[in-house]
Amino acid sequence: MSDYDFEAIEARWQKRWQDEGTFEVREDASRPKFYCLEMLPYPSGDIHVGHVRNYCITDVIARVKRMQGFNVLHPIGWDALGLPAENAAIKRGTHPEAWTRSNIAGMKRQLMRMGFSYPWSREIATCDADYYHWNQWTFLRMLERGIAYRQKAPVNWCPSCQTVLANEQAEGGTCWRCKSAIQEREMDQWFLRITAYQDQLLEDMDGLTEWPDRVLVQQKNWIGRSPGAHVDFAVEGEAEPIRVFTTRVDTICGATFLLLAPEHPRVDGLMRDADAGAKEVVARLRKQDRRARLAGQVDKEGAFTGRHAVNPFNGERVPIWVGNFVLMGYGTGAIMSVPAHDQRDFEFARQYGLDVRVVIQPEGEAFDGATVAEAYSGPGRLVNSGEWNGLEWEAAKEKMAAHAEAKGFGKATITYRLKDWLISRQRYWGTPIPVVYCDQCGMKGVPDSELPITLPPDAPFTGEGGNPLEKVDSFVKAKCPSCGGPARRETDTMDTFVDSSWYFYRYCSPKHADGPFDPKAVAHWFPIDLYVGGIEHAILHLIYSRFWTKVLRDLGLVRDAEPVTRLFPQGMVHWKGEVMSKSKGNTIAPDDVNARYGADTLRLYVLFAAPPEDSLEWSEDGIEGPHRFLLRLVRLVARHGEALRALAGRAMPAELPAAARDLRRRTHQTIAKVTDDVSKRLQLNTAVAALMKLSNEIHAAEPVLHEDAAGRFALREAVVTLVQLLNPFAPHVTEELWERLQPAGTAPLVDTPWPVADAAVAREETVELAVQVNGKVRGRISVAAGTPEEAIRAAALAEPRVAEQVAGKTVQKVVVVPGRLVSVVVK
Repeated sequence: MSDYDFEAIEARWQKRWQDEGTFEVREDASRPKFYCLEMLPYPSGDIHVGHVRNYCITDVIARVKRMQGFNVLHPIGWDALGLPAENAAIKRGTHPEAWTRSNIAGMKRQLMRMGFSYPWSREIATCDADYYHWNQWTFLRMLERGIAYRQKAPVNWCPSCQTVLANEQAEGGTCWRCKSAIQEREMDQWFLRITAYQDQLLEDMDGLTEWPDRVLVQQKNWIGRSPGAHVDFAVEGEAEPIRVFTTRVDTICGATFLLLAPEHPRVDGLMRDADAGAKEVVARLRKQDRRARLAGQVDKEGAFTGRHAVNPFNGERVPIWVGNFVLMGYGTGAIMSVPAHDQRDFEFARQYGLDVRVVIQPEGEAFDGATVAEAYSGPGRLVNSGEWNGLEWEAAKEKMAAHAEAKGFGKATITYRLKDWLISRQRYWGTPIPVVYCDQCGMKGVPDSELPITLPPDAPFTGEGGNPLEKVDSFVKAKCPSCGGPARRETDTMDTFVDSSWYFYRYCSPKHADGPFDPKAVAHWFPIDLYVGGIEHAILHLIYSRFWTKVLRDLGLVRDAEPVTRLFPQGMVHWKGEVMSKSKGNTIAPDDVNARYGADTLRLYVLFAAPPEDSLEWSEDGIEGPHRFLLRLVRLVARHGEALRALAGRAMPAELPAAARDLRRRTHQTIAKVTDDVSKRLQLNTAVAALMKLSNEIHAAEPVLHEDAAGRFALREAVVTLVQLLNPFAPHVTEELWERLQPAGTAPLVDTPWPVADAAVAREETVELAVQVNGKVRGRISVAAGTPEEAIRAAALAEPRVAEQVAGKTVQKVVVVPGRLVSVVVK
């Protein structure tokens, strides 16, 4: 085995794992469970090494936990519905299912070639009818409870994908898939009432202590809980006031105008007598893209309605304007504009010559609205605010909101940025929404007995004319479940994020036919102990899946309010300065790397080259190092395997030479470090570095120890331990080396317990300490481990260079920092 035939080794062990069902798993209450999961891939074609890195992270953790005695669930599946498959089918003149199934087969082959420890019997694909059956079933339960509903609403329309997008999928005014500019349309759409859970989504974040702060901050910002107040401004000449929402009621005496969204229902009435120019401006503003307006991608514009309102706090008349940076659906669609203390209002006021009045003065400063270049939005005390003058701003918010409520023109309230989840898609390749429309009975949910409503295989794919389902009469024509008369089936399909909002539950019982999953199996495995995926899913998949879990809890199907205990967003793989992506044409196929170096080398490289949470820059040269490391280990075992195997089962001698004691110490220190790096810190790159360091220690000691009868025992322990610790990272070659090091009939490494460090052996016999004099290192001393501090101080002062520095001076104190340094202060 002096030559490293990685192709034969990897094929042999992959076949053995598959034949023996090594990674298949079932519930076992006698062992602690560990549910380890990566976000399921979309089968868009071949995987690249960026995918490999993600899957390697979870595979290492799963393998270590398994060796530590945990009952590990580490499944895989396919997020198989969605627009890309349909678009690819149109482009290639094929069916989305054929394209998807072909991709799944190819990607599965690639994943198996990497040696990932998946229980393939639990594999799911969201395009299977026995999967999306339960999307439909859960939708019907939501429909019964008012969580699912249909209404006409302005929606984000992608003209390229020919479908509606949720707000989260149209950030910045472009489609999240194809990057086309989004248009706004008014359409009947299906929504899920995620806003009914907005407070729970926020409050339950307090328990997500093992989620990154950056993810939680993004979710909090997207939910956008804003405590503030509603205030009604009376409109001159009209009975109905204009209601505004503000988070800064303390600044209301600085409101010098009101701003309404161009779409506000009061605008046309208010502008009945406005001049033609103002009406033309408003008509033009209404045509501007709402997403671009929200993102600040259009210049601020507005028009005066010609009407005035009255500020209820000070009785002042304020002009009513229309402005394009105010939108319906956010607050009330009307704002009080306080240009001295809001930058957008400030810019608008300067543009149109409107008053700027300061009502908050920062402590110790003089803020003059007439001369400043920008608004002041910070803390301070109220001025120019009548009876409220002198109040601290936070106290003023509370008192002024209470005053508004007492007088009947407002009250404290809370608004949210989060909007209900729009799930309607006007495409074929998605879960059919299980409702029909009857002229006599109206909209009706499909009975459970008729589920699943399956996608017709004969839908035309031309890329023209919208939704292909509308063109399939056999699909559209249905029977009303109430009266039995003719009905029209809903042709919208569900957003693909529905599929990925609960898939991790299905893994627990993928063949369960009486519900979306077996609640007993879910109770055993949940919550997910480790979930690995990209940070880009912070406000899409991750917030939707949290919502879906809460709905399932309320349906009595799960017990937990949150699906994931620990979330770990991995870094992306870059090449040529950009994120590796098929769309950019800068991908590296794992097949090519495997053919040259083997899967174990590729696994080791993507785990070693950078911390798992950081980006990794792909390097053709960098992969050579891990390959040489493995080859060196193979050759070491080839030289000494038989001799070391002969020592199996024999006790370590009581007396060992110094070199053997040193190697044993390094071996057990490495066990402790790798265990901590992998199991707790997820610093897989430093774990690999520690293994490479131990390898160097072994090779340095090899010439001496293999000739020494007692020393060979320490050499065997070190080599065997290195192979064990390396196994989760490079599982194929280490299994092969394990066989060579162990007697016939020994269990494979994957079924061998994880090594445990012996603290007594790992303890250093001597400790080197730096000695500082007045903060500068002047010398170093070596002392026996456990030496009393008094003796350490004496040794430090006796060190020649230190003695020279303190000669003729007064030693004020000598501080020992155990294991690190001695600090001497002299005067």
